[in-house]
Amino acid sequence: MNDEVFLNERIKVVTVFGDGLNPCRPLRFRRINGREIDVTEIGLRHPRAQGKRMVHIFDVTDGSADYRIELDAERLTWRLTREADHEI
Repeated sequence: MNDEVFLNERIKVVTVFGDGLNPCRPLRFRRINGREIDVTEIGLRHPRAQGKRMVHIFDVTDGSADYRIELDAERLTWRLTREADHEI
């Protein structure tokens, strides 16, 4: 990610849960300003322990910007933590 903006924004996410190697797949999220982002590709996904909680981190893109969204597995809440424009 280049020209990153660090955020801590609560978001609403449309997600598909299934099985296999990627059991959780975010499809779209809505920011607090009402803007909806369609996820076109998921880059990396990895879990990280934050204290006693497990947080699942997803690096995603909509084709014009990159985002990092995080799912708190205990609280079942999503946060947008980073945003960056694509390099041209």
